[in-house]
Amino acid sequence: MVRAGLSTERVVRAGAELADEAGFDQVTVSALARHFDVKVASLYSHVKSSQDLKTGIALLALEELADRGAAALAGRAGKDALAALGDVYRDYAREHPGRYAAAQLRLDPATAAAGAGVRHARMTRAILRGYDLTEPDQTHAVRLLGSVFHGYVTLELGGGFDHSAPDTQETWTRILDALDALLRNWPAK
Repeated sequence: MVRAGLSTERVVRAGAELADEAGFDQVTVSALARHFDVKVASLYSHVKSSQDLKTGIALLALEELADRGAAALAGRAGKDALAALGDVYRDYAREHPGRYAAAQLRLDPATAAAGAGVRHARMTRAILRGYDLTEPDQTHAVRLLGSVFHGYVTLELGGGFDHSAPDTQETWTRILDALDALLRNWPAK
């Protein structure tokens, strides 16, 4: 029998909260069973496995990020849009480190195609249209932005910049300036 008040959505959201508190790698069905004070078996009517739970958290995180990105990009173009999207990723990672880690989970192709990752790619490509990049350069630039945003955020969250000057916000601003300049002057083949 399904425990009153539990649903797949509630279980996944609780898993996302646990990920933010304890780390994404600490999220298991057993940990959530303890959180809800239920037997592990009772959660299996909502999630098939810990991997299924982690996939649900990843999809939730990607959806939340896409919603924030869409709101931040509305009415913006060029460097303003680039900075807005970068800030969305950075701010989300700071607010929800476990969910941000979940958003990096490798998904099977069908799940990835049905998730919000597609929206992320569309948003990035929309920004790049303002820089007049065509294929294959647009794909190269999408990969560059993803690498820089994720790399910086991961290093910052991990404390990689804690013991040196200048302030990380100053560096972030300079990185966005450099990316804008690079995109405006994309190297010819």
